[in-house]
Amino acid sequence: MTIEISSQYIFLAGLLALLSILASVFSSRLGTPLLLVFLLVGMLAGEDGIGGIHFDNSGLAFLFGNLALATILLDGGLGTRKESFAISLRPAFLLATLGVLVTAGITAGAVYWWLDLSWQESLLLGAIIGSTDAAAVFGLIRNAGLRIKERTGATLEVESGANDPMAIFLTITMVQLIGQPEGGLGWSLLTELIQQMGLGLAMGVAGGYLLKKLLPKLQLASSLYPLLVTSAGLSIFGITNVWGGSGFLAIYIVGVTLGNAHNMPYKRDIHRFHDGMAWLSQISMFLMLGLLVTPSQIWPVILPALAIGAVLIFVARPIAVILSLLPFHFPWREQAFISWCGLRGAVPIILAMYPSLSGVEQVPIYFNLVFVVVIMSLVLQGWSIPAMARWLKVELPDKEATPNAFSINFDDFHNRHILIYEVPEDSEFIGCSAESLPSTTYSRPMGVMRGGQLLEDFDESLRATDKAAFFSQVESDAELNKYFTPGQHQQHTSMSQFYGDFVVNSDAKMRDLAYLYFFTVEDAYLDCSVRDVFIDKFHGRVVVGDRCRFGEIELTVREVQSGEITQFGLKILRSKNAP
Repeated sequence: MTIEISSQYIFLAGLLALLSILASVFSSRLGTPLLLVFLLVGMLAGEDGIGGIHFDNSGLAFLFGNLALATILLDGGLGTRKESFAISLRPAFLLATLGVLVTAGITAGAVYWWLDLSWQESLLLGAIIGSTDAAAVFGLIRNAGLRIKERTGATLEVESGANDPMAIFLTITMVQLIGQPEGGLGWSLLTELIQQMGLGLAMGVAGGYLLKKLLPKLQLASSLYPLLVTSAGLSIFGITNVWGGSGFLAIYIVGVTLGNAHNMPYKRDIHRFHDGMAWLSQISMFLMLGLLVTPSQIWPVILPALAIGAVLIFVARPIAVILSLLPFHFPWREQAFISWCGLRGAVPIILAMYPSLSGVEQVPIYFNLVFVVVIMSLVLQGWSIPAMARWLKVELPDKEATPNAFSINFDDFHNRHILIYEVPEDSEFIGCSAESLPSTTYSRPMGVMRGGQLLEDFDESLRATDKAAFFSQVESDAELNKYFTPGQHQQHTSMSQFYGDFVVNSDAKMRDLAYLYFFTVEDAYLDCSVRDVFIDKFHGRVVVGDRCRFGEIELTVREVQSGEITQFGLKILRSKNAP
């Protein structure tokens, strides 16, 4: 009987995961946030849904949720470039600390106003829903295929990966205060916060550094390297929590350190494995949370929950963003987008289990109210993120080359690869001989395959879908990518519409541009280069996509290399009076 029940559980788990993945195909066509799909599938399978599965083990859900979030943060860290930290560390840190505190405080005021709860319980609910969710932010921005301005995207990613310690700290503090109302917590609060953040950061840096040094020296089967990174990351996550630090911050820092290591063996395999693990964690976590909720119990709190969610989205988060980013002079459009991307996901639902595990009363109200706020956030904000990015003009045209290609790594320690590209139908090489294949700084042509056979005659003309092979010193050659990316004409049109048809060097003088294009400029800028003008206007933090208008001329940063602005796009805007 035990074997039969185990098999049934395995079948149900596999079936739910399969249905979630298949449902994602339809959600992409409708633009529905994937996390919402996984959550709804879990609710349909739950005790009030067609599945009728009864699941109320909050302890197991809490354990599994923490493991899933740790895995997602590790993958998020692996995908975060060190340049993102250089651009966004300070603003993201303020958002992850002051921003969470302000959001929690304002939201707590709304809870106190709408519900018959004490101020301690109101602050507890504010703390629970005070932080954004890394799973939601990472998932929705990347799955939507958005390429947004680096300053904005980096701030969002680092903030969502670093704000969990503050939310957890506030939640635990309020649980302790409710459980011990007569005892003041005093300076122990500040000490605990410093311990959470400091120990999490220290363990993440130390663990990531040790792994970065250790991995190249190990001789393991290639399939074991991703498993080693996962097990080491979870070990650091666990021991940091045991010692009183923030395991979430630690495992995120481990991911960032390894993701930016140049000599990490089988780096692409590690990235692919953890992308898959992050997807599995998201699917499993949101399915489980969907099973955990009982929709019939939500109706009594749905109206106050919607009101509190509206205060959170339209009042608390914008005020927190404005206050946190005030010292960094972010453009108002980017502040508005960062505010709108304050998505709530699995983190608040998991934090809502803390009161239950601590024996606090009113637990059903906490969980159900938080669940409604999360659904509201995913539907309202998650559904509209692509449209908001375009409306606020923080989306950049996709210039990332995406050819149909793959690489074979045959000497990982000396960076030797074979790159194989499919010749697209609109390629300029079609009809040319194989000898016309280009050489680049890092790559040399090896041959052409057609129908699984290697062409022996280099004089034969290339056809669409032929496979061109190159010997290379890099995993991805940006110059070759440009040659073999389909839709180059459409891509050029998109770039032209965004940046304009003209390219201006960064050292061009404003006086000369004003003379050539008939616009006026402030006297203080006449003898300055375009680069210097933008550095002054954007307070030294300039990224691709930053733009300034001078009369009917618009200048946009087009290219930044090694932190230096190299090119601008110039667009001539049509006058309102023009026909």
